[in-house]
Amino acid sequence: MHYLRCMQTASLLEGIVSGDKRLIARAITLVENDLPGAEELMQSLPVKHELPVFGVTGPPGAGKSTLISSMIRELCASPHANGHPNRIAVVAVDPTSPFTHGSLLGDRLRMQEHFNHPQVFIRSLATRGALGGLSARTLEVCDILRSAPFDYLFIETVGVGQSEVEIIALADTVAVTLVPEAGDEIQALKSGIMEIGDIFVVNKSDREGADRFAAGIIKTLHERPIHGSWQIPVIKTMAGEPSGIHQLLQAFRDHAGHRDSERKLHLMAQRAYRLIQDQRMKGVSIVDLEKQLAPLIGSEGFNLYRFIADFC
Repeated sequence: MHYLRCMQTASLLEGIVSGDKRLIARAITLVENDLPGAEELMQSLPVKHELPVFGVTGPPGAGKSTLISSMIRELCASPHANGHPNRIAVVAVDPTSPFTHGSLLGDRLRMQEHFNHPQVFIRSLATRGALGGLSARTLEVCDILRSAPFDYLFIETVGVGQSEVEIIALADTVAVTLVPEAGDEIQALKSGIMEIGDIFVVNKSDREGADRFAAGIIKTLHERPIHGSWQIPVIKTMAGEPSGIHQLLQAFRDHAGHRDSERKLHLMAQRAYRLIQDQRMKGVSIVDLEKQLAPLIGSEGFNLYRFIADFC
């Protein structure tokens, strides 16, 4: 059995490194469902840490999927700096279906024009109850894709509002996407996602009040503490149109060049913390806890903290 598992790991690794989409998809399924061999695969990955992860976040309805689709369109139409066609991977985190417990696939449908493009790989992940706008396995999936020959890696979060800040522990650059009707700049700054952006995008900027809204964001960004030499840009785009897309892609590239060693260390520590947390919680379920607590709750002198100490 161990021999067969090693053979499977070697086959998947070869497929990932060579860019075989079928084997990349199989590896993601293996890891997402924590199947036998997943741990061996992750420990064997030749992750390219120099490949930045670009996160696109923002409230529902801001046009995140359409924005990523426009960036894919531009990247596919232009060569990479090294001369070869750009290869793009997208991880789209969708809400979990209450019936199948799988992804609703809304983001993949909105990017359907790119789904069969030879330069593009799109994978939808279900949140499966995870908070913060990401799936519990997003980090692992990104590392699989960073081991493959992709030039760009985008993550689109599910769009859950103020709790959608987990993206900062995963993405090297975070673009917060907003629309003019999101409200005045003071109200917007109260939202947690306004404090995590390296780039701000005012999408659907053909709508009334877009210029005023963008100017308000620029004004309030001056109140944020400045970390390093990066000046946070505010870019206006129009959903489904090329306007502002080139500028946005350039901002992503520019920010990748501003990643200092302190931020890299912080990101790596955040990722390590998440993985350690997941490992230590492996095998712990609410159902098992209920079974163990059932005979104890009514007993005299029951103490939850002693129970937890004994459990751990």
